[in-house]
Amino acid sequence: MNIQGQAALVTGGASGLGEATARELARLGAKVAVLDVNAVLAEKVAADIGGIACQCDITSTDSMQAALAKAEAKHGPARILMNIAGIGSAKRVVQKDGGPAPLDDFARVINVNLVGSYNAARLFAAACAKLPPLDGGERGVMLFTASIAAFDGQVGQQAYSASKGGLVGMTLPMARDLAQHGIRVCTIAPGLFATPLLKELPEPVQQSLAASIPFPPRLGKPEEFAQLACHIVKNQHLNGEVIRLDGALRMAPR
Repeated sequence: MNIQGQAALVTGGASGLGEATARELARLGAKVAVLDVNAVLAEKVAADIGGIACQCDITSTDSMQAALAKAEAKHGPARILMNIAGIGSAKRVVQKDGGPAPLDDFARVINVNLVGSYNAARLFAAACAKLPPLDGGERGVMLFTASIAAFDGQVGQQAYSASKGGLVGMTLPMARDLAQHGIRVCTIAPGLFATPLLKELPEPVQQSLAASIPFPPRLGKPEEFAQLACHIVKNQHLNGEVIRLDGALRMAPR
């Protein structure tokens, strides 16, 4: 799909990988809606790229529908969805006090990362399926953001790994499901990236993490994620695929 002139939605677009992707889409000529729970940051990014900010909670159907309606009123119907919003967690199954990990924490991560992504995807797909087809019968493209933790989850990452593994497992069946509507589905599983959250770690910790990556021995750049995300949109034969973007990193147990 030619990105130029298309309306695009980016969940989690106010910071990190989402912000980089929103900026790259805009650079390539897309009309970008920045969807995020943080309205202030979303407004800032949208103002920078000439897009529109839509405060929303991806786990809420009403909130997502309102954001989609606001974006469509401004940019027209979207053909590109970048599902990048997500949260992290690290809880041992058996806590230091001997008690079990809190169930609420596990449910919260699954709800945001997996259920929230599915919620955004189903609402986008239902609207996109009604659009006239473009060249080759294509109507739209959507991206999920997993993690190498889906494959190499570390100690304490049960909730996070399960949520990201769910996105990996959903990719192919959703691509097959939506093939009849001309909507492609792919997932990127990033490794260690220089996001605002990771940059909050002490510098020695950041350097240690970077040194664990075989090549290049540095943290991934958010713009590298964004470039791959946009390439997936442009390459019509990429469908139903999960792509690791990690510099050949395989995570240690802890």
